[in-house]
Amino acid sequence: MSLRQMEYLVAVVEEQSFSRAARSLNVTQSALSHQIKALERAVGGTLLERLTRGVGLTPMGRAFLPHAELAVRSAGQARRAARAAAGAEGGELHIATLHALALGALPPVFARWQREFPGVRLHLHEYTTSEELREQMERGVADVALGPRPEGWPGPVVSLGREEIVLVTSADDPLACRTEPVRMSELAGRAWVRCALEPVIEGRRWLDWLCEPHGFTPVTAVETRHASTAVRMAAAGAGIVAAPVHVARTTTGAVEVPVDPPWRREQTAFSRVELTGAAATFVDRCGGIFCGSAPDPAPHTPDGLNFSPSGD
Repeated sequence: MSLRQMEYLVAVVEEQSFSRAARSLNVTQSALSHQIKALERAVGGTLLERLTRGVGLTPMGRAFLPHAELAVRSAGQARRAARAAAGAEGGELHIATLHALALGALPPVFARWQREFPGVRLHLHEYTTSEELREQMERGVADVALGPRPEGWPGPVVSLGREEIVLVTSADDPLACRTEPVRMSELAGRAWVRCALEPVIEGRRWLDWLCEPHGFTPVTAVETRHASTAVRMAAAGAGIVAAPVHVARTTTGAVEVPVDPPWRREQTAFSRVELTGAAATFVDRCGGIFCGSAPDPAPHTPDGLNFSPSGD
């Protein structure tokens, strides 16, 4: 089997069509079909099946696909790394991250990159959970990922500092006038906007875990999927919410309320291989987007945020 055959298979799966895949690869459909059949002969079984609408994977195809994707994407990363090491102009860099980081913290980094390196195109891959981000990085979807520290990650991991999590409310909420920080015990009975992808600590959703030592269970008024939606709901007065500071500051009408002690979580850059060339430069440019440097991992404390979030 060849890398080209695996590239053809990945294209057919992504496009769910032989004809669309052939157009995207700039080859004839007959040439594409010939290479897929040759690949199936090499692996000893059928990988694709034609469905009423599109093309699907057989059980053998489902087992084979992740390895084919990794081979194809690794080859692309190898080409980009070689060009960077040779000082080649132009090229592209694939970045994977969580939706909340893409929405809040990364736009200034991307803008700066465009000014400094206009010949290097950035491709952004956004995911909703840390688990999905890690899974896609294991499959080679990007050159570098930005997100919470991945436990047990076999490749390089660079700390980018600790992201601040703030309490957000609307401008007409009594908390909006506070000048001194709010303690958790003062929030008993308040209605919260919750994100379905809320981090999980010790098997429990973070807010439930945080409120329990203070003798109350948070009242959920609204449940959303994304942090950005939750902040908009809070800004409109639907409840209070805990959200990344970068997301809060991109939302009109959102008021940040100081919390004592402050909530923070570590963010990192990680990759499957050594960070070199454009990838290393990009990570370096991300170094200032979070306040301070992350300390050594600390035990969970009821008032702190020393954890690896599972979502955005």
